Amino acid sequence: MLQIAVVSLLLAWPAYAVDNPDVPDYVAEFQKRAQPYEARISERAGITTEVIAAYADFDRFLEAELNQSYLALTRKLSPVRKKQLAQSENKWLAFRAAENAFIDDNWTVEQFGTSSHLSRGAYRSAITKDRILALLNYLKSYPSKP
Repeated sequence: MLQIAVVSLLLAWPAYAVDNPDVPDYVAEFQKRAQPYEARISERAGITTEVIAAYADFDRFLEAELNQSYLALTRKLSPVRKKQLAQSENKWLAFRAAENAFIDDNWTVEQFGTSSHLSRGAYRSAITKDRILALLNYLKSYPSKP
């Protein structure tokens, strides 16, 4: 029982972070920019080729957001912390590549039919979106002026 409570607290840690009230709400701004892409995916749910195209657009958007979030955070960090972040990001990129390979090999048309395209798109984009949210939450800890 105690283990469950500890794990629950560890998983919920972002909810307990203290945000800097003097910085913009980077997460809300990102979610607002992401909303049209996510809506397009939902609207096209019944048309496989359109869903694939919508996820491709969303992936391009997420990649640009990932790069912007990473660069914004590096501008706030000391050289030592910047190096640590770069090491973390390189390991995360390797994780994402391995995870995406698993997703692509597992959710195949042969196993899951045309819904495999939806699953692959959803799982792949969720990984990148989660990393963006983590970086933006880190960024909220720093003053808005360098």
